[in-house]
Amino acid sequence: MKNFNINRRHFMKGASAALAMSTFGAYGLDLVNPARPYRVALIGTGWYGKSDLFRLMQVAPVEVVALCDPDRNQLTEAGRLVAARQKSRKTPKLYGDYRQLLKENELDIAIVGSPDHWHALQMIDAVKAGAHVYVQKPISVDVLEGEAMVAAGRKYGKTVQVGTQRKSTPHLIQAKKEIIDKGLLGKVAHVEMYCYYHMRNNGNPQVQAVPDYFDYEMWTGPAPLRPYDGLPHTRWWRTFEEYGNGIMGDMCIHMFDTARWMLDLGWPNRVSSEGGIYVQKEGKSNIPDTQTAVFEYNGLNCVWQHRSWGTPPDPEYPWGLTIYGEKGTLRMSTMKYDFTPTDPKGEKLHMDVVYEKEKYPEDLKEDRIELNAAPATRGHMLDFLAAIDKSSKPIADISEGHISTASCIMANLSMKLGRPLSYDPGTKTVLNDPEATALLGRNYRGPWNRNMLS
Repeated sequence: MKNFNINRRHFMKGASAALAMSTFGAYGLDLVNPARPYRVALIGTGWYGKSDLFRLMQVAPVEVVALCDPDRNQLTEAGRLVAARQKSRKTPKLYGDYRQLLKENELDIAIVGSPDHWHALQMIDAVKAGAHVYVQKPISVDVLEGEAMVAAGRKYGKTVQVGTQRKSTPHLIQAKKEIIDKGLLGKVAHVEMYCYYHMRNNGNPQVQAVPDYFDYEMWTGPAPLRPYDGLPHTRWWRTFEEYGNGIMGDMCIHMFDTARWMLDLGWPNRVSSEGGIYVQKEGKSNIPDTQTAVFEYNGLNCVWQHRSWGTPPDPEYPWGLTIYGEKGTLRMSTMKYDFTPTDPKGEKLHMDVVYEKEKYPEDLKEDRIELNAAPATRGHMLDFLAAIDKSSKPIADISEGHISTASCIMANLSMKLGRPLSYDPGTKTVLNDPEATALLGRNYRGPWNRNMLS
């Protein structure tokens, strides 16, 4: 749909404007002004779901018509926050079941901000209902879910943007353009990616009664039903394999996706991984606290390492990636980049993250906002809207999100099976490995079933 009209009385603000100008041409000169506000719904009103929605509301005229969450208290509070930001001051319709939301509302855009185990069904149902979708990473909890999501996006002709917003991060865009694309690194033969945050929640809370305001059955959906031991919000659910793919699926995907984008890499030839719970054995968490993975390409390896204990090798870069070339080394994170040439006479280059605190003062009042990521997400939303208007693929198209997600899932499968794996997207199998192929799709808990993915 051709919704964009140029309104030269308005000018987009801050780094989002610079990003839009360089990426979208005319879209970057003026505030996007559609014929009517975009009708938007948010599925999953937790911390990051709201953050994505608020960034979209900052860069385009939006009417948030509906919100969905199985936690009634969280949902009600989200409705209050959205109403305060809406131009209309209307409180969106509130739902506990996303299927009812999709049935009763005609949407332009659905944002899927639910936990990972819900992404596939909700994204697919949203495009079936006629909405374009912004879905958080990782896109799926198993490989075949990702294949189904790509197929659905194409079948229904909808734009699907994945929340891998490093591709829209101003200082990383500059690093790609000014260092990698101009050949300052020379031949690249090795990439290191890493995360040393102490982010693996671990504890032994007691099993307890489910509060009346929380629909635990709906929250769990197709995933296994764990005994209820407290609200799973924020990072508690991420500590269990039942709902996601651990730190590999949460943090590696960002840096691996960034490396692939910068170096124009597709599917890895082979993936291998080792790791486990080596230190933090005292709690319920069942995701690895230590893991190494190797994504192999012709003449190039991308190596991942995470530890949720101890100290980082370089405190300046506790989460990031380093690209090694014959002419220099490029270190990058969400906060900055540093280029060091091999030639001691060469010029070192550095750029810090771009903040937009003065341009968007409302950011400073938002609970738990990642100020360093806000400009990137705003840019990512602009790219999403431009792709919708032009019927083109966004920079983080669902197909790219699938490669990055599935590769991380393959690393976890390699760790469990104890051998390297090669995924063939043409046949949707692991080459010469029937046992691994059988693990590409998880079982669903009734009444949900995998036929719902088609």
